[in-house]
Amino acid sequence: MKNILGVSAGFHDAAATVIAPSGDIVFAGHSERYSKIKNDPDISLELLNDIDMSGIDTIAYYERPWVKQLRQLYSGQGVEWHKLTTRQILEAQLGYNRISGRKLKNYNHHLCHAAAGFQTSSFDRATVVVIDAVGEFETITIWGAEYDAQGRAKYKRLWQQRYPHSIGLFYSAATSRVGLRPLDEEYILMGMAAYGKTDSRHTMQLDLIDNEWEILFKQNLHTGLAAKYLSDCSDFDIAAGAQDLAEDLILNVMTRAKKLNWSPNLVYMGGVALNCAANRRIGAYFDNIWIMPCPSDGGSSLGAAALAHGRRINWTSAYLGHDIPGPYPVNDILDELVTRKIVGVASGRAEFGPRALGNRSLLADPRGSEIKERVNDIKQRQQFRPFAPVILEELADTYFDMPRGFSTSRYMQSVARCRVPELFPAIVHHDGTSRVQTVPPDGSGIRELLEKWYVMTGCPMLLNTSLNIRGEPMVNDRRDADRFERLYGVKVLS
Repeated sequence: MKNILGVSAGFHDAAATVIAPSGDIVFAGHSERYSKIKNDPDISLELLNDIDMSGIDTIAYYERPWVKQLRQLYSGQGVEWHKLTTRQILEAQLGYNRISGRKLKNYNHHLCHAAAGFQTSSFDRATVVVIDAVGEFETITIWGAEYDAQGRAKYKRLWQQRYPHSIGLFYSAATSRVGLRPLDEEYILMGMAAYGKTDSRHTMQLDLIDNEWEILFKQNLHTGLAAKYLSDCSDFDIAAGAQDLAEDLILNVMTRAKKLNWSPNLVYMGGVALNCAANRRIGAYFDNIWIMPCPSDGGSSLGAAALAHGRRINWTSAYLGHDIPGPYPVNDILDELVTRKIVGVASGRAEFGPRALGNRSLLADPRGSEIKERVNDIKQRQQFRPFAPVILEELADTYFDMPRGFSTSRYMQSVARCRVPELFPAIVHHDGTSRVQTVPPDGSGIRELLEKWYVMTGCPMLLNTSLNIRGEPMVNDRRDADRFERLYGVKVLS
């Protein structure tokens, strides 16, 4: 047996994952980090240079092309005749020589989401909920997942909703309505919601929702909302209303999933699972929760490979991408934090998923009243945008009211109310919450840094945000780090 290459490409956020016969993840990375094109839909040749194709005998694709083309025909988008087969797509993405002689497989789009979550979880049996915008026809699915006596992963579809009825498309339409880029800047809409009033939610519900329990919409929101829809509301109020309505729709799905009584363990996947403000409410429905750190389409490269592998995947961390070798520069980071309060770090393997977790991070002292403004200026972001804290895991509950189901939050999957916001103004959002990253005593570089920082200052956390500016992918290699250092005046250490 040889390695399996999983590929998600052709729409947005192209990514590739390599899984060994043992179930170890050899590599997982995003094309945009290599091509420098935000949300690059195509596999970058530079990414392929990080993959040893000689060790691969199977390539798995994250959806069934002909089904997606059928849905696009149904929606009026037309058929892309050059994308009807897996072979056509993979040859265009990888090149003829890389696919020649190898087994090619494809899988249902939502099943790839489900597998990326379940097979990386610690659960032997779980309820899997997938909510996204749209892949093939499904927009919401609920699965029963378990391993059989031979250790093979098995999935049973328990419920679904289909295009055009979509929570993800609704949220993307609201994102576009306030002038942000849909399928990219939904996280900004989520941040805006804290500043608005939710009054518009009632109007949205009456105008747009036909059946809230069944998740049925009155119109196809794939085409967006009218430019003047809710013209009497501010963008912040529209964001607040959309977030409030989306949360209740998500909770309706979770209620249904719980009532199906498959398992008290929840695996939650799809792009909507990145809504960490909504996630704080789902712990009331399940005993244990796992959201793989890359739950959107890029993560389905792992899901496709996992389905081809068929068994549990050995998940150890999200540090799976391009490697900048060398020890984590703990002492140099501390020196910069003490003298300049802000420092970049590009060390070790890059994170898989949209969130920097310490290896491609911009770090800062969270206690200064001016820090948030300074970091937003560096990143060229709107000043209302929040930042996350990274904290020693054993002290998280001392400083944050961690929501049920997220007593640990190692991948920034939920927000929590800060108990002492006056002490850490740089990492507390307008509504008093923070998107917390907890770090266990795992011997990692970021753990050693936090421990030493705590001893030096009595502060158990740092501000942690991705090492990039708005509209650009995260720093990937040392060349990117040098460019960031030169253009934005922040030391980036490796």
